[in-house]
Amino acid sequence: MSRSLRRGSIAAIAAIAIASLSSCAAGNTPDTLQIKPDNAAATLGTNLRLNNIVVVTGENTSGDYTGAATVVVNIANTATTPAELQSITIGTSTATFADAAGAPLSGIVIPAGGAVAIGGQGNPSATVASASVHVGGFAPTTFAFKDGQKVDAQAGVSPDSGENGRGLYKGFGPTPSASATPAKTASPTAGAPTPGATTPGAPATPGTTPTGAAVPAGATTPAVPAAH
Repeated sequence: MSRSLRRGSIAAIAAIAIASLSSCAAGNTPDTLQIKPDNAAATLGTNLRLNNIVVVTGENTSGDYTGAATVVVNIANTATTPAELQSITIGTSTATFADAAGAPLSGIVIPAGGAVAIGGQGNPSATVASASVHVGGFAPTTFAFKDGQKVDAQAGVSPDSGENGRGLYKGFGPTPSASATPAKTASPTAGAPTPGATTPGAPATPGTTPTGAAVPAGATTPAVPAAH
């Protein structure tokens, strides 16, 4: 075989190999293989995308759990108008919203062309007072928006912390309410008379009554001894 033929054969083989690799690359994308992310995600229409949906239970909880829980989610809005999240429901329990400072919110606005993270320090929060879930399992979660649209997702359930307190969602769980501090009893003020006690009378001054009032006209005042 001549050199020119050998070169032509090698070039043909290389072209076939490149085409095969290209087709494999095109067929191995997550969309093609339908690989699902570790945490739940959902889309609503063409503009809203909910990513990393997780229900976080109390610290170091496990197994069947009933109690307060929070929802962690990142919502992206590619529309030219804002969207407002009005409710999140875990099973039959509806979450309450609060801003980063803890003030109540009636809804959470996702700006046009922007995204909002819910859950975690410095972000708005969504907390359910009592949810019945299984830690390590999934919980049916519904997101409802002001325009009437809703989307359902099977959110993974994770505890607030993992082994040695280094879990992925450490600090994302519900914060226990501070216990009420008993009111302090005021201590009696020094020198103040105790209720019901009689105040000792001051020594009488000559020319006055024992209470210090002026002597009535015509009354005899005891004589003051003369000094020697």
